[in-house]
Amino acid sequence: MRTLIRSAAALAAAGLAFAPGAAAAAPTPSPGAATVTKAGTSFLTATTISPGQPVRVGASTGDHLYWSFRAEAGQVHEVTATVSFAKARTGASTWTVDVFDGLRRRQACTGGAQTPTAAATATSVALGCTLRRVRPWAEPWSGDPLPGTYYLRLSVTDLPEPDLGLPVEVDLLVGADAEGGGSGDDGELKAPLVPNTRAGQVLTAEPAPEPVAEEESSLTGWLPEPGSRWVWTSVGGVLAAVAGVVGFALTRRPRRP
Repeated sequence: MRTLIRSAAALAAAGLAFAPGAAAAAPTPSPGAATVTKAGTSFLTATTISPGQPVRVGASTGDHLYWSFRAEAGQVHEVTATVSFAKARTGASTWTVDVFDGLRRRQACTGGAQTPTAAATATSVALGCTLRRVRPWAEPWSGDPLPGTYYLRLSVTDLPEPDLGLPVEVDLLVGADAEGGGSGDDGELKAPLVPNTRAGQVLTAEPAPEPVAEEESSLTGWLPEPGSRWVWTSVGGVLAAVAGVVGFALTRRPRRP
């Protein structure tokens, strides 16, 4: 542990950034975007926002807040939210941000604090969710994100009963990153996986059909071929008849005069 701390200190002294993983930059509001000051209470009444449009709304602890935004193919959306508490609370509370597609299917987050817990002495709590890249198509049975309308839901999942209804202030922002193009399995091959090592010859004219050899007819053409099952069947029948005659002659009683 001491070795790891010394290594991090050495990197900081050298002026190098020490960050675990490939953390994406937080989304920033679009220049000139108007701030949204309301939220819906269900999927049907969700307030429509655009990526890069900031949201600031006052609510009460226990409310379910809904927003909707449009997602295009190739985009990666990152949701950041901050819940600020205006009054002191009696205990810790757990908050969550959920994302649903147009079919109300819950989309998984690949990063961010989706369900953080705020201590009783905390003045705010930060939430985040990075979605998967939106695909232009997907199989019907899969839950992959597709272009369309997506829904955000911010709510509290666990809190002391006396804190229910306390005022809070929510700051939310949805960022869209389209860099990198489509997903990895939507690309095109630049070269065949198995090159053709036996290329054929390009024909410029239609080839002439080869002559078909005529079957030769003879007097013995009806006889079976040597070694066929008909020959062995015939030979077996003759041997069986000879064996029957010989056996009858040996076992017949002589006649008395």
